[in-house]
Amino acid sequence: MKRVFITGASSGIGAALALRYARQGATLGLLARRGDALEQLIASLPNPQLHRAYALDVNDHAGLRGAAAEFMAYAGGIDVVVASAGVSYGTLTEHPEDLEAFAAIMAINVTATVATFAPFIATMKAQATPARLVGIGSVAGLRGLPGAEAYSASKAAVISYCESLRLELKPYGIRVVTILPGYIDTPMTEKNGYAMPFLMRPEKFAAKAVATIAAGASYRVIPWQMGIVAKLLRALPNFLYDLAFAKAPHKARKAP
Repeated sequence: MKRVFITGASSGIGAALALRYARQGATLGLLARRGDALEQLIASLPNPQLHRAYALDVNDHAGLRGAAAEFMAYAGGIDVVVASAGVSYGTLTEHPEDLEAFAAIMAINVTATVATFAPFIATMKAQATPARLVGIGSVAGLRGLPGAEAYSASKAAVISYCESLRLELKPYGIRVVTILPGYIDTPMTEKNGYAMPFLMRPEKFAAKAVATIAAGASYRVIPWQMGIVAKLLRALPNFLYDLAFAKAPHKARKAP
């Protein structure tokens, strides 16, 4: 996989994936809002002259289309697209001001995933080489967590969306890979004021994710221990799940 486009690339999972792919000799298109952070990241990567930076907000759908077109023209096609941009903070429906936060989370985590994939599909269909679209879900998308209504809903939507897209694109040889991270040690999880089981370093996560993507697996929870937890959560009847999680710690709400 030599031509890779990653959103949310300036930190966390996106940056770790960029480093992993760069070490494999890939040409990268890296997109994030913070242009300075992107340039610093690219300067730290192997073969920095190969890579392109796109300082854009993923809510700028026209900008995304332009970045995708420019990168494919530069790289001569596309092999992997990772929609890694995401946001996470607590929301409570009872607070009217959280409606705006809910909409922002859905826009970044769900709609922007669609907007990221869309410009690449026609080229992927026309290519002779197989390609991958990678959606980043979360274990939090398997069951609703208290205080994380928007985040859980957004990641559940990503999981279902990628499943639909996988079926649509299978006849064209395009693999849609859904990766569900558990707790990864990134700026996003640093805000969590509670214990995080099986916390994984981002570079270790990236190694496992890149291997999963190369294999074209349809669905993978990383780390594997959280995969077992995920299966148990999905199997629990509602009354047992409610007993176990009704008093679970809440994510902090976004500061006004």
